[in-house]
Amino acid sequence: MIVQSKASKYATFAFARQPRRKRPPAFAFAPGATFTFSETPPPPATPVRQGPPDESALLDAYSHAVVHAVERVGPAVVRIHPWASAYGPEGVGSGVVLAPEGLILTNSHVMRGAAQAEVVTLDGRVFLARLVGDDPDTDLALIKVQEPVNLPTARLGDSKALRRGQLVIAIGAPLGFEATVTAGIISAMGRSLRGEKGRLIEDLIQTDAALNPGSSGGPLVNAAGEVVGIATAVIAGAQGLCFAVAANTASLVVGELVKHGRVRRGSIGVVAQQAPIPRDLARAVGIDQPFGVWIATLDPGGPAAKAGLVPGDLLIAADDQVLIGLDDLMRVLGHGTMGKPMTFQVIRQGKRMSVEVTPRERRR
Repeated sequence: MIVQSKASKYATFAFARQPRRKRPPAFAFAPGATFTFSETPPPPATPVRQGPPDESALLDAYSHAVVHAVERVGPAVVRIHPWASAYGPEGVGSGVVLAPEGLILTNSHVMRGAAQAEVVTLDGRVFLARLVGDDPDTDLALIKVQEPVNLPTARLGDSKALRRGQLVIAIGAPLGFEATVTAGIISAMGRSLRGEKGRLIEDLIQTDAALNPGSSGGPLVNAAGEVVGIATAVIAGAQGLCFAVAANTASLVVGELVKHGRVRRGSIGVVAQQAPIPRDLARAVGIDQPFGVWIATLDPGGPAAKAGLVPGDLLIAADDQVLIGLDDLMRVLGHGTMGKPMTFQVIRQGKRMSVEVTPRERRR
């Protein structure tokens, strides 16, 4: 028997007399609520669609970009067979139509000096085209279909807007397999390579989009369907080293070829070569460059001779642009320099002097 003290009994009685708190209901309807019930059965569930999935829904962003570019530019890409001899077409290359009347941009080395070529479109039509103009210095040529046509066209984009790592698509006819598409990225920009005549072709785009013989002259396209380059060269024996002439260079060349049939460049009428500058001489005349352009001979009556330059002069700058070799001299005498005076910095007999020369158009 458990015996409680008087104090504990009073505590037990006091706790029992305390009012208990009721728990609120988890859910309660408002007073006077009415209920409506529908006897209509629910609609049947939509059956799951059977069969193969829609391929368009499976295309990722990369595939969409490539497909869009190919659909936009592909119809404007043609196969070119130059008539380099009297025996008919020889060789194969690619080109891209820039104007509906059949103005086609391709490589100079594709045409190989031929005056006409056979053009095959994507839909199999065959046309004869004539040479409009040729520029071996940039490895570009322009041809035009001789008969009235209305061909699909592509648009030249802004190659200066390109960035390394950007997606590009190459379209062409490698080894004669027309409408071939390869994709890659911009590996680098501003590359330089020697052309067939030894002149440095500058501002080239380097890409790993696969190019092969016959791809030359075909377009390099961005995801927006714009032509940003013209395929021109592959480093033999290497993988992923392919090059294209930048679209901005192509735009300038096309304008010149349409107007004049050639690209006009300046000349000062000299035969020159790269020559080292002794350190003591460079220090004495206040320059810091290891080489200059040494004049071997001059064209009698040419711009340099008229300006007073003589054999043995060492050209070190032109309009504040340093001249280290012949490539630099040819660069400063580029498009648009004819008839415009240029200030050349010259070292003659250990002394530095300035000579103003007005370039003329370079003879082909």
